[in-house]
Amino acid sequence: MDDKEFLRARKILGKTQKQLAELLGTSIKAVHSYEQGWRTVPAHVERQVFFLLARKQGAASSSKACWTIKKCPRKRKMQCPAWEFQAGKLCWFINGTICEGEVQQNWQKKMKICRECEVLKSLLTAQH
Repeated sequence: MDDKEFLRARKILGKTQKQLAELLGTSIKAVHSYEQGWRTVPAHVERQVFFLLARKQGAASSSKACWTIKKCPRKRKMQCPAWEFQAGKLCWFINGTICEGEVQQNWQKKMKICRECEVLKSLLTAQH
């Protein structure tokens, strides 16, 4: 997550830097640094921001479950944690999902795929 995405997410959430810092359990200085691009947004913060965006959207989200979007075959779907936990709109949150036919080795590789997927992209295109 870059500085522009982080700022956009905060605005979509309708939070001040102080309020977002409290939600993330971090300092206002850290939030300011993420928005200025002085510090890289850590994976755990990025994950939490996306989670808050997903919860903010809630039922208003028109996105489909990931397995529908990706047209996953039944066998793959049955092995995927997103299916197991019925988290087709929170698939980006769960490590070990079977996207692009295989489990991704780390958060960065997973997020590279997720950023191209309608499920995650819809979170940052929400209007505020």
